[in-house]
Amino acid sequence: MDPLSTPVTAPPPRRRSGQSIAQTLRALRRAANLTLNELALRSGLAASTLSKIENDQMSPTYDTLLNLAEGLSIDISELVTGGRGVSVNGRKAVTRRGEGIVHKTPQYDYEMLCNDIANRQFVPLLAKVKANSLLQFDGLISHAGEEFVFVLDGQVELHTEFYSPTYLERGDCCYFDSTMGHALINPHDAPAQVLWVCSRVIAPLTEKLQPTGRQRE
Repeated sequence: MDPLSTPVTAPPPRRRSGQSIAQTLRALRRAANLTLNELALRSGLAASTLSKIENDQMSPTYDTLLNLAEGLSIDISELVTGGRGVSVNGRKAVTRRGEGIVHKTPQYDYEMLCNDIANRQFVPLLAKVKANSLLQFDGLISHAGEEFVFVLDGQVELHTEFYSPTYLERGDCCYFDSTMGHALINPHDAPAQVLWVCSRVIAPLTEKLQPTGRQRE
């Protein structure tokens, strides 16, 4: 049979992380033989925050997911997909339109892309920016690494710890240090979507910069 004429079976639908992030976190924590307090200490988070996430009472922000992945010594893709990606030479991952892992927070709707590879050096995301004000954040977010934002649709404002707000329109982009407090907001009613690329967190949490005045979940 001609392989080009062989029908292609559609892959099963990707699960949406919001449906089982609580169960995934609990299973990973227990597999690592960690108590809530122990994981809280390793992640730099409050034990009460972990308890709320595991009981589906809180949707973790991307910053929180990074902290949890670091505390569990896993790749963030394992936390959001519930499975371990492939780690071999000559790797490639493809995500078809609309088939990424969706994770929703009050500030952003993330679609995490190319999650089939473990130990990636950067994490690509599509993000719908929903927050209209900094008042919707518990302070500016910071974590180890660097980030790149490219505006695909609409307009956004990048607020950072050391600079005045940067207004970005469709086609504009920005690269910045993630240890600097930051937040992205949508100043208009029209939808805004960005391609957001974050470098993999490899520095110990104890090396993070935590300027005075910022709060963390």
